[in-house]
Amino acid sequence: MMTLAIHDQRLARPGSQNAALRDYDSVRRAIAFISENWRAQPAIEAMADAAGVTPDELHHLFRRWASITPKAFMQALTLDHAKGLLRDSASILDAALDSGLSGPGRLHDLFVTHEAMSPGEWKNGGAGLTLRYGFHPSPFGTAIVIATDRGLSGLAFADPGEEKIALADMTRRWRNATYVEDHEGTAPLAQRIFDTKLWRPDQPLRVVMIGTDFEVRVWETLLKIPMGRAVSYSDIACNINNPKASRAVGAAVGKNPVSFVVPCHRALGKSGTLTGYHWGITRKQAMLGWEAGQLGMQ
Repeated sequence: MMTLAIHDQRLARPGSQNAALRDYDSVRRAIAFISENWRAQPAIEAMADAAGVTPDELHHLFRRWASITPKAFMQALTLDHAKGLLRDSASILDAALDSGLSGPGRLHDLFVTHEAMSPGEWKNGGAGLTLRYGFHPSPFGTAIVIATDRGLSGLAFADPGEEKIALADMTRRWRNATYVEDHEGTAPLAQRIFDTKLWRPDQPLRVVMIGTDFEVRVWETLLKIPMGRAVSYSDIACNINNPKASRAVGAAVGKNPVSFVVPCHRALGKSGTLTGYHWGITRKQAMLGWEAGQLGMQ
C-alpha cells in the first residue's frame, strides 16, 4: 500500500503555525478519506467535503504537502491493489472490478498511463510484447539499446566480450517478452541518446519506465537532476517526501533499467563519494567526466 510522507516548510516559520496546522488537518482528513474509500473512486468534490475545503483548495494543498494531486494518490492506491491481485493470478476483469473500476478498459488506461504497458503485459511479465534490441558504440563502451513501439525501455553497457551477459541481465526484467535483434531499428535511438546535437527539450525522448510506484518515483526524480550536478540518496529520499528511505532509494537507483538517460550515475553517497554502479564505478566516473566536458564546451 502506498504511503505519503507529508511536510511543509511553513511549520518552521514563526507566526504561521496555526495556518499550517489547519492545512495539515485538511490534508490528513483527505488522505484518510481517500485511503478508506478509494474503491468507490470518489470525485474530488467528495474528497474536499471530507477535508472541509473547496475542491480547488484541496488540489493546491495536496500538491504542496504531498507533491501529487488527490486523484493521483487515489490512482496509486488503485494501481497498487490491482497489481497485487494480478500477481496472485486474478483475471484482468476481476482485478478491475475489485479495484473499484468499471471494467478492464479503465484498468487498461490506468496501467498504460502509469506503467506504459497494459495490465495483461504487466501480469505476464511482458508476454506478447516484442522488444527490439541492438548493440551500438557509445562513449562508455558497447550500449545495449532496448525499445518497444512506445519508446526506449532499456539501456545497458558492456565491456568487450561481455555483450551477451549484459543483454541477459536486461532481458530478465521482462522475462516473458519476445526479444528481436534489430540493429537498424534501434540505431536512431542510440544516436538520439549520445549525440548532444540531437538533445532537444521540445522533442523529448520517449522513455518507458517499468517498476514499482516507489521505483518510478525515484527514477523520475533522477530525471530532474541537471547535467553536471549530483545528489545524494538522502536528497532523493527527501525529494520524494520519504526522508528515511535512503537505503530503499539506493536499491531503486540500482534497478534503473534505462542507464545514462535516467541518470542514476548522478546519485552519490551522503559524503559525496562515488558509490556502487550497476555497470561499474569506472563507467560512472567516465559518465560524470564526459558530462563535465560537454558543459565546458557550451
